Amino acid sequence: MLPETMKRKEYMNMLKKYPDVLKIKEMCNALGGISTKTGYKLLRENKIESIKVGREYCITKISVVDFLMRKNKTTS
Repeated sequence: MLPETMKRKEYMNMLKKYPDVLKIKEMCNALGGISTKTGYKLLRENKIESIKVGREYCITKISVVDFLMRKNKTTS
């Protein structure tokens, strides 16, 4: 099993082609192509941290990695 810092680095490496701040469609794509409906649900339930600017959500890569790290802990 990989230490958490190595897992975090792997997730960041996995997301390196994405900008530092993601829009909803980019986030959904980065999470394996989940639907935007599921993406919005994750944001509404605060499972992934975001800020809303006007009508759009802005999600940092770090927030996506944090979500993956928490998700990974619950499935281990």
